[in-house]
Amino acid sequence: MVTFLPTRPGRLADVPSFERGIGGAESNVACGLAGLGHRVKWVSRVGTDGFGDHLVERIGSYGVDVSAVRRDPERPTGVYFRTAGDRATDAHEVAYYRAGSAASAMSVGSVDLEAARAGRVLHLTGITAALSAECLDLLWKLTEPGPGRPLVSFDVNYRPGLWRDHGHPDGPRVLLELARRADLVFVGDDEARQAWGLHGARAIGNALPEPDVLVIKQGRGGATVFDKNTEGTGGLCEDAMGTATAVPALNVDVVAAVGAGDAFAAGFLSATLRGLPVRDRLRHGHLMAASALTVPGDLGTPPTRDHADRLAALDDAAWGRLRLGPGWTQAVDEAVVRAEEEVRIP
Repeated sequence: MVTFLPTRPGRLADVPSFERGIGGAESNVACGLAGLGHRVKWVSRVGTDGFGDHLVERIGSYGVDVSAVRRDPERPTGVYFRTAGDRATDAHEVAYYRAGSAASAMSVGSVDLEAARAGRVLHLTGITAALSAECLDLLWKLTEPGPGRPLVSFDVNYRPGLWRDHGHPDGPRVLLELARRADLVFVGDDEARQAWGLHGARAIGNALPEPDVLVIKQGRGGATVFDKNTEGTGGLCEDAMGTATAVPALNVDVVAAVGAGDAFAAGFLSATLRGLPVRDRLRHGHLMAASALTVPGDLGTPPTRDHADRLAALDDAAWGRLRLGPGWTQAVDEAVVRAEEEVRIP
């Protein structure tokens, strides 16, 4: 979708003007992964309108392959407006205009399934599942087990309003079933509580024993991973859910708490593709989340790989003292010097 960001804080009714950006969970992850040096293809549908042109051109400018994006001559590109406030506050407002959009008409017959399955990882989210019955059918198809299936990554992204908009009363149940068909799942502890009434990482893990890797995002509390592929005795627990590894979140001077979850997924997936240990996958997720939290839009500039690797290699005490503010990814030398002063990077 095209995102319209307010030029100042306040209610949507009071904001006089907006700046155009790009939004959408899957495209955010695609742009983040491309910025981290991976080959990425975005598979979607947009309208044959100016907003569609903008999305294809802008997402392509991040280095994402947009050749599998199809244009819909009959339906418009979706847009949405939001306030500058954090989603977690009552003051936050979002106005979606994507009913009948090109993306909501994605279906098994209108999407290039071969292109979607061509990579090492196929990343999907519950937002797409909520857009229409056709979109949900598409996700059932893409999560089917079978030979040649890539590693399926699924971010739950529970949005109650979207499920209500197309009259589907069973959104939480559908999302749980889709997550159980995936290999790697991202879910926030807040949305697991809202959707399924689950409290705590272990309860979420017990409800989702099927994925090989389950990433539970805990906001300022950090993140916990249950990984069946990891052996060791240093985890929080080792049982049917796999070895648990927890990493605290970074101290961040937050500009806008939007897009952080998608950025976290991009960082974690990048580190997974690189074969890094679970702890470092979580740390790269936190670093990418910090790149989004310190800018007003959904997408921040990723740190260079060397810079991120250096920070991810800090000992636990140094990681806990690290603090990142606006511009930290661009001003690499300054950021490293500041970090060295605070945490004595070796």
